[in-house]
Parts: sequence; C-alpha cells; structure tokens
Amino acid sequence: MLHLDAAATSPVREDALAAAWPFLTASFGNPSSTHGLGEQASAALADAHKAVAGVLGCRSAEVVFTSGGTEANNLAIKGITLGNPRGRHLVTSRVEHESVLASADYLARLHGFEVTFVDVDASGLVSEESLASALREDTTLVSLATANNEVGTVQDITALAAVAHARGVPFHTDAIQAAGSLDVSLTATGVDAVSLSGHKLGAPKGVGVLAVRSRLPLEPLIHGGGQERGRRSGTENVAFAVAFAVALRLADEERLAAATSDAAASARDAFVAAVLDSVPGARLTGHASARLPRHASFVLPGVNGETVLLELERRGVLASAGAACAAGHDEPSHVLLALGIPEDDARTALRFTWGASTTSDDLRGVAETLAAVYETVTALSRSTTPH
Repeated sequence: MLHLDAAATSPVREDALAAAWPFLTASFGNPSSTHGLGEQASAALADAHKAVAGVLGCRSAEVVFTSGGTEANNLAIKGITLGNPRGRHLVTSRVEHESVLASADYLARLHGFEVTFVDVDASGLVSEESLASALREDTTLVSLATANNEVGTVQDITALAAVAHARGVPFHTDAIQAAGSLDVSLTATGVDAVSLSGHKLGAPKGVGVLAVRSRLPLEPLIHGGGQERGRRSGTENVAFAVAFAVALRLADEERLAAATSDAAASARDAFVAAVLDSVPGARLTGHASARLPRHASFVLPGVNGETVLLELERRGVLASAGAACAAGHDEPSHVLLALGIPEDDARTALRFTWGASTTSDDLRGVAETLAAVYETVTALSRSTTPH
C-alpha cells in the first residue's frame, strides 16, 4: 500500500520513539517533582525546549509544548489577542485551517472581536496590498498559514509579516504543513509566533509546539499549576516533548540536505503533468509553483471524488479529498470555495501528499493508476445513467 496522505499524518520515526521510550518506562517522573526521578524528567524537558528553540530560532523560554497543532493555533490566536490591549480586531483568511477559523469565531462571538478575512486569489495567495488594506489601528493580530494543507499553496510569509510589522501588528503563522519542507524559524520568517504539529514530522500524535516571542503577552487557555512558564498548565508530556524535539531536528536536517536540490519539486511537477495529461478535465488546485514540494491537489469535474478514493485504495494507493479533520462532512471544502471553485467541482477534490521515501517511479505509477481509475469510474457512471 502506497501512502500518499502525508499531510494527514506521518509514521513515527524510530529515533523519536527510542528517545521517548525511557520517559514512558523507567524515567517516568513528574518534571515538577524535586526528587531525582523528577529532576531527570525536568532535565529532559529542558533539553527538548532547547532543541526545538535551536531549530526555530528562538529562546528556550519562548517554546510552549501543547497537545498538538490545533491547541497551538488556539493558544496563539486567543492567547495573543486576549493578552494584548491594542484592540479587538483580528485579520486572517478564509483558507485557514478550521482551528484558526473556529478560534476567530470564538473571539467574535464571546469577546466582541471584529474579524477581517483578507482576500486570496484563485491560487490561494494573499497579496501584500490586500493585507495592508485590511489592517487597522486596533488590529491585534494577523494569522496566516505558511502553506495551505488542502491545496499546498505557500505564502510569502516574510513579506506579509513585514507588512503587519510596519503597522505595529504581531504576526502568527500556522506552519504545520510547511515544517520539514520550508525554513519556518522565527528568524527566517520574521514572524512573532509559529505553530507546529508533531505527527506531521514523525513524532507521535498528541504533541505540538507554539513558539512565541516573549515580548508578546500570552493569555493561557489552560489554568492550573503554571507549567510551561505559566502559559500552559498541566503535567507536561515529557516523552512526547522529547520525541517532538528529535523528529523536528531530523526533519530539519533532511530539509537542509535537500535545500540545494529541486528534485522533490521536479518530481511533483512531473506527477502533476502526468495527471493533467492522462485524466480528462482534471484541474490543479492551488498555485502551480509556489506550493509545497510534495503536494499535488486536483478537482476532477464530473466524477464522485469519494468513489475515486475508494477505487484508488482498492488498487493500493492511499490519498484523500482534503483535510483529514473535515473527513466525513458533506459540505465541500471551504478552502476550495474560497478559491472560487464551484461547489460541485469542489466535491470532486483529490489530494496527494507524500514523504521523502516516495520515488518518482512511485508517482508515475500513481498517475497511471489514477488514469485507470478515472476511466473505470466514468465508464461505470455512463453504464448506470438512465437513457
């Protein structure tokens, strides 16, 4: 079975699991305990903070471990806006992850915030001009994803953050899909806060990170014993924090090793071309070149997307219709609708995302399989359509 749904999750790296194992077994202490067992856990947690900070270009004290990317986004958006007395205006876009959109809705409903959704073009890009026009004197935060999880479009986050900073507005980015493919450090991007998710990088599900500049007040979501320097109470998940630090380091090393090569993007482009050539009516969604190097997404007007996915799985290919957290919903993707794709076409979406172990030959085989599946599904549709 070929797994081309890496945007949904990735397997746990052996090195990350091995690093975590001692803190699930013999070294099981609570890092808040003052005895030797607790001190072992506390030291490991401190090392994990330091390792993550090293990759993200921030101080150890600016790293907050969370339960995952969703909590990291919630903490960033709610925590920064509610902790900042500047105003009650938030800027984001309609192509963000549900955790961002739901956080914005919460602020509007319960805290009187106004939310401006900055325009995106047909490929999902936000322009500097559109962002500048959305900013106000009372804007408290801009939150825009580095890369879109459904269509793979990559924003020029450095330029967008500079626009916000010129008006004195903090900038948060959801870099959950971009980490491991792009440099998402605070130093490289110039952002004030970045969210990451462990299971996209090879850590277990259930751990994430928010790195946020210490100059920004951050109102905690979870109150209690004051762990994570008062920003996220609750006994820390030391084992998963250790695993996250290892997975992030390895993913970033792999990114750096591939930084001088365009092999991944070339393989992606060849796959896209093969699909567009062999599947009648197929259209690429997202930007053709400003997109993640191992991400290809399409709509196939006139076919049932779920039927195509089931037939692909029967033939040994695992893909998706889009965000895993939206699976099972009848509504078409909010991202595709925001890009101006008609509702019926949006229901035919396919997303292929893969890891570094997937080869060009694998992708050629997937393109051939998809073409065969398309022919099977359309032939079945023709045979069952009343005359």
